[in-house]
Amino acid sequence: MQVAVGRIAKPHGIRGELAVDVRTDSPDERFIVGTVLTGQARNGDTTRLTVAAARWHSGRLLMRFAEVPDRTIAEELRGVILLGDTGDLPPIEDPDEFYDHELEGLRAELADGTLVGTVREIVHSPGGELLAIDREGGEALVPFVKAIVPEVDVTAGKVVIDPPEGLLD
Repeated sequence: MQVAVGRIAKPHGIRGELAVDVRTDSPDERFIVGTVLTGQARNGDTTRLTVAAARWHSGRLLMRFAEVPDRTIAEELRGVILLGDTGDLPPIEDPDEFYDHELEGLRAELADGTLVGTVREIVHSPGGELLAIDREGGEALVPFVKAIVPEVDVTAGKVVIDPPEGLLD
């Protein structure tokens, strides 16, 4: 399985270097020289990208790929999502932390077992993470905090939510 670990924002300079918006908690482990990533364009086309260099500059990750020799090729990669294999992820030691892909697809239910829907994705916003739950007739955005999501059981395939009045309306 592959997950998004970054998004190419724009070329940097004339030698094919790219500014990357990081979408992983462990960029120093994910973007090691020699790592092969899959680049996925908006139209669904994919390309293989081998990390040739990665460095931080003014708070942004700048990367070079072996397959990108100059700015012309780099310009074509603007907006490409970088995908990495989930098998390459380091294990999480904290029982209250999860990778996004572990939560996507879980059943969302109330404490009494009533089905609310299915977790479609985790939305990362400045105010915190939200569970985007597909429901019959629409979507619910549920703050991913202990008070509202008291239980996550990846093995059982479910999250239990205790929504405040009106959250699911």
